[in-house]
Amino acid sequence: MSKKKLHQSNRAVISRNGIGSKAVMLVLGLMAVSATLFAQAPGSSLEISYSALPQESTSSDASQLTITLQDALERARVNDPQYHSSLTDLGVALEDRVQARAALLPAITYNNSYLYTQGTGQPLACAITATCPTSRFIANNGVHEYISQGQAHESLSLTNFADYGRTSAALAQARAKAEIAARGLVVTVTQAYYGLVIAQRKYATTQRAATEAQRFLKITQQLQNGGEVARADVVKASIQAQQQQRDLQETQLAMQRSRLDLAVMIFGDWNTNFSVVDDLQTPEPLPPFAEVQTAGKKNNPDLRAALAALAAANHEVTAAWGGLLPSLNVDYFYGIDSNKFAIRTDGVRNLGYSAVATLQIPIFSWGSDRSKVKQAELRRASGQPSIPGRRIYGIGDCGRTEYLDPGSQRLRRRPGAVPGRDRQLANSNRELLAR
Repeated sequence: MSKKKLHQSNRAVISRNGIGSKAVMLVLGLMAVSATLFAQAPGSSLEISYSALPQESTSSDASQLTITLQDALERARVNDPQYHSSLTDLGVALEDRVQARAALLPAITYNNSYLYTQGTGQPLACAITATCPTSRFIANNGVHEYISQGQAHESLSLTNFADYGRTSAALAQARAKAEIAARGLVVTVTQAYYGLVIAQRKYATTQRAATEAQRFLKITQQLQNGGEVARADVVKASIQAQQQQRDLQETQLAMQRSRLDLAVMIFGDWNTNFSVVDDLQTPEPLPPFAEVQTAGKKNNPDLRAALAALAAANHEVTAAWGGLLPSLNVDYFYGIDSNKFAIRTDGVRNLGYSAVATLQIPIFSWGSDRSKVKQAELRRASGQPSIPGRRIYGIGDCGRTEYLDPGSQRLRRRPGAVPGRDRQLANSNRELLAR
C-alpha cells in the first residue's frame, strides 16, 4: 500500500514538473519575442524616415548648371536692381556734366523768319515828300521782311561755372556710390556662394554621421539578440540615431535656404537646378594687414562720396551767389535781313553781320536770390554730418564750436568765436525756427 501511494505521488510530481517547465519555457519565449520586436521597432522606423529624406543627386545632370564664383558675380551684376540703379545714377550724372559743360561753350543756331506788315498805301503827300514809311508798324523795315541768319550765342556768369563744378562733383559722388554698390554686391554674392559651399559640406558630414549612427544601431540590436549587450545600449544607440536624423534634417534645410538665397541673386527667373564649385581647398593668400590698411585709406569710396557731396554743396552755394552778380550775354549774327529774299538787291549785297553784347545786372527780385543762397547753405550744413572731423555749430549757442574727434570718435566742445559765414548760417537757422 505504501509503495503504491509513493508511485502515485511521484507521477503527480513529474506531471506537475512537466507542466511547470512548459509554462516557464512559454513565458521565456514570449519575453524574447517581445524584446526582439521592441528592439527592432525603433530601428525600422528610423530606416523608413531616413530613406524618405530627399538626397542630393550625385549623378551628373545634363541640364544642371555648374556655377563658379566669377559666374555668380557676372550673373548678379546683370540681375541686381540696386546695382543697375547706381549705374543709372552714374549715367545721369555724366549727362548732367555734359550739359553743364555745353552751357559754357558758344551755341550756334540758324534762324529763318518771314515778317509781313500792312502797308500805308503811299498817299500823294507821302509820294511827293517821300517821308512816309512803307509799313504801318515803324518797328518793321517794310511790308515784306526776310530774315535768314546764323547766330552764335555765349553766356558768361558765375552760375554757369558753379553749375559745371557742381555736376563734376556730383559725377564723382555717383562714381563712388557705384563703386560702393559694386563692392557690396561682391561681398553679398561671395557670402551667399561660400555659404552654400559650407552648407553642402556640413550636410555631407551630417549625412555620413547619420549613416554611421544607423549602422551602429543595427549592430547594437544584433548584439542584443545574441545576448552580448544590454537593453540600455540599444536605447542609447536609438536615441543617438534619432538625434543624427534631426541634425541631418536641419542641415538639409539650411542648405536649401542657402541655395535659394544664391539663386535669387544670380538668376532672373526661378532656377535652383545648379551646382557650385567648391574651391575652398586652394584659398588665395591675403596681403599683409599694413597693406590692406593703406589701401583702405586711399581707396575708400565712402569717404570719396562724402567729400564729393560736400564739394557739390559748396558749388551749389556759389551758383546761388551767382544769381546776385551780373551776367554777360554775347550774340553774333550773320546772314540776311532784307525786304527781298536774295543775296543782292539793286546791286547792294544783303549778306552782313551784327553783334550784340548785353550786361545784365540784377537789382531787385523780392528776396528770391537771397532765399536761394540761404537754401543752398542749409543744404550744405545738412550734408556735413557725414564728413569725419566736421564742425557742428549749434543753433542756439553761437559762441561755441562742436567737432567730431576722428581719434576718439567723440563729440567735443570748445569755446571760441564762430566765423562770419558760420555765424550767418547760425542766424539763418534761428530765423528759420522763428518762422
